[in-house]
Amino acid sequence: MHLLIAGLLLWAAVHFSIRLLPAPRQRLIDTLGKWPYQGLFSLLMVGAIVLLVQGWQKMGAGGALWSFDWARPVSLALMALAACLFVAANAPTDIKQFLRHPQLLSVVIWSVAHLLVNSDPRSILLFGGLALWALAEIPLINAHAGDWVKPAPVGAGKTAVSAVVGLAVFAGLLYGHPWLAGVSLI
Repeated sequence: MHLLIAGLLLWAAVHFSIRLLPAPRQRLIDTLGKWPYQGLFSLLMVGAIVLLVQGWQKMGAGGALWSFDWARPVSLALMALAACLFVAANAPTDIKQFLRHPQLLSVVIWSVAHLLVNSDPRSILLFGGLALWALAEIPLINAHAGDWVKPAPVGAGKTAVSAVVGLAVFAGLLYGHPWLAGVSLI
């Protein structure tokens, strides 16, 4: 459990530092340079992921606290939506006319989808922790960025392409889930 918690804390601390410690962050960028700073940030994120994976594996599943008959298909639909929003965050799409933070919302939806079908303690810790991080990140970014300035509309065609790419990512994750997480979903 300690490794899983350490991974969550490292993940959150590094991300929160961008908004909560802007002056020390800028000094670090000035000292190291932009690319070395980004490399350090990435290295810390990889470290957080390693801690999360190792913590997940060592903690073991434990007993389920809930089980819903309807949860599996709903979870899969939510995962497709999460993949589409994750892609939309980094693509030209009109989704950004309605959602300011599609990538963070995708993390929340991804977490909820997993919690619907995984109610063991390590799942609650991992998925619940990442959902709480994403929900806390949104107001921090909003406070830092100021008023929401919506990007220019890009049209239905680009939005549809983004959605198709998101669904392709979802299909790849669905197919690769046994290798990524050790659980077959198909």
